[in-house]
Amino acid sequence: MQGTDAAWALQDKARVDQARHRQKLRQALRQELAQLIVEEAVVAGDPARPVKLPIRVLEQYKFRYHPFKHDQVAMDGGEAKPGDSLAWAGKGPLAGDQPGEAVMEAEMDLEEVESLVFSQLGLPDLAPKGDPRWEDLRWEVRDIGQRGGWANLDKRRTLRQHLLRQARGGRAQMGRLGVEDLRFKQGDWQEVLANNAVVIAMRDVSGSMGDFKKRMARTFCHWMLRFLHTRYHSVETVFLVHHATAREVGEEEFFRLGESGGTKVSSVYALCREVITARYPPQRWNLYPIHFSDGDNWSDADNRRTADLVAEMLPWVNAFGYVEIRESAHGSTLLQQLTKIQHPRFRLLTIRRPEDVWPALQQFFPPAPAR
Repeated sequence: MQGTDAAWALQDKARVDQARHRQKLRQALRQELAQLIVEEAVVAGDPARPVKLPIRVLEQYKFRYHPFKHDQVAMDGGEAKPGDSLAWAGKGPLAGDQPGEAVMEAEMDLEEVESLVFSQLGLPDLAPKGDPRWEDLRWEVRDIGQRGGWANLDKRRTLRQHLLRQARGGRAQMGRLGVEDLRFKQGDWQEVLANNAVVIAMRDVSGSMGDFKKRMARTFCHWMLRFLHTRYHSVETVFLVHHATAREVGEEEFFRLGESGGTKVSSVYALCREVITARYPPQRWNLYPIHFSDGDNWSDADNRRTADLVAEMLPWVNAFGYVEIRESAHGSTLLQQLTKIQHPRFRLLTIRRPEDVWPALQQFFPPAPAR
């Protein structure tokens, strides 16, 4: 009996240590979200596979000795006695006295990264719409443990843990599953909004929109859609592109379409208005139009026309976003015109470098105030 109790105590301690390790990883991730959410491994990653994320950490200092070299600092041929002071034996300048930066590759599941991102976002200006019978509950995973109900068995993690144990024992093959391999999802039921939502994504494909601007739009859209999918029963997407004229395209074409032609921004806003009135009545849908552009528009007259169309649609939407992507520090004339619109549902966002995507997401989806 005592042996069994000791074995369980060791398992419990291992579980506590693992939970502490995961907590420290989450703290490190939270500090570096601005850099990590634009990593291609995260944006284009397979949800079924863990991803490796570079995380800056502070390592404990330790001596490392080379097995074949003996003329090293803090080593001698055996003549030194306790208390002797060992000097630098090499040639050339001493090493710098500033601490270095260590980078650790942490392996995490995408759902863990997403849960951390989404926990810091919110859905403001939310109004109940649609059939109230659609409201639903969703099981939300909070942790992974070694005990739980069989209905919550995480087969993928269990299999991975078993293969790791086999590999440590020198057996690179499947064996007999043990109790120590089992991994269970632990969580609870959360209320979710079953109302429908639609994202109307608009992108400028004129000649001035290059690869960097295209990548920033893709990254923002990825996190926006993933977040809304966790909050709504159904999320539809409409993709509109424009240069001097606007048209509706598929998702792949939206992100891959080449750049050419001039720019008339009002054309895509007029098409957005038509899509809403024809297919997504505001009484039934939560609306999230968002436009990505560098702001280079063909005339001040079209800037004013664009602002008028935004003002017309604002009473219908939950949030309307204009994201200006440009690598210079100066805003466009279109941005200056849109700045005149003062409305709580209108979001003006600027992205000049990859690290700006995270603050822009927080501005578009500000977390609900603590009660």
